[in-house]
Amino acid sequence: MGAKANTDELLAVLMSREVRDWETSACGAVSMIPAAAMLLAEVTVAPNAEIIILGSEKLDRNLGKDIHFLSQRGKLDLFFHSAVQFDAEGNFNLHVIGDPNAPERRLPGGYGSGLMSYTAKRILFFRTEHTPRTFVEKVDFISGAGKTPPEIKRPQEPFKIFTTAAVLRFDRGPGCYSLESVHEGYTAQQVQSLTGFSLGDISNVPQTVMPTDEELRLLRTEVRDRMIETGTYPEWARTVLQPA
Repeated sequence: MGAKANTDELLAVLMSREVRDWETSACGAVSMIPAAAMLLAEVTVAPNAEIIILGSEKLDRNLGKDIHFLSQRGKLDLFFHSAVQFDAEGNFNLHVIGDPNAPERRLPGGYGSGLMSYTAKRILFFRTEHTPRTFVEKVDFISGAGKTPPEIKRPQEPFKIFTTAAVLRFDRGPGCYSLESVHEGYTAQQVQSLTGFSLGDISNVPQTVMPTDEELRLLRTEVRDRMIETGTYPEWARTVLQPA
């Protein structure tokens, strides 16, 4: 195949495998990696999936903010997004770093991500790093909660976080993380050392199945071309998805 997958390509391929056929999957604006993941899924594991890419000239389905209503009605099967902090309770932060009353840094905010994390049937997070500053014991601000009181109805499928080092899984029932797999070049112990909270039993964690030559070929040809043709982050596709 040639060049090894770069970070964005790695995450796009791994997340593409989570898209399910005949389901509706979506990502918000400024979501280049999930957009590539969904388009790759269309030519691999989920040819009949309905995909919604906000910010795309041709693939956003003209939904805009209505995507939140779609999710509230229980019609959104999978939603992708990121965060700057994740904590041991399954919470995520998109708002501030530091004391919320006197923050070191203000961030753009969640734009409905808290709602989506409650109402979408599945959530996949991604982060292009894996460090203790991202995976903290307690987030500085809760943009979306990992746990809810038992009387509040909420989809209970585990959510996953895809990083440059591993795939983490959070089970809402017991309310704890586990290490689903570790990427090539990392051990479970190394991933635990990069995480500011316990990942549970890491004695028998499998290696991530890394991108295949065929997945990378499709990503760098068909997906790259379609992103450019449809106005779906075309400059990102040109510069990040390495030509085959």
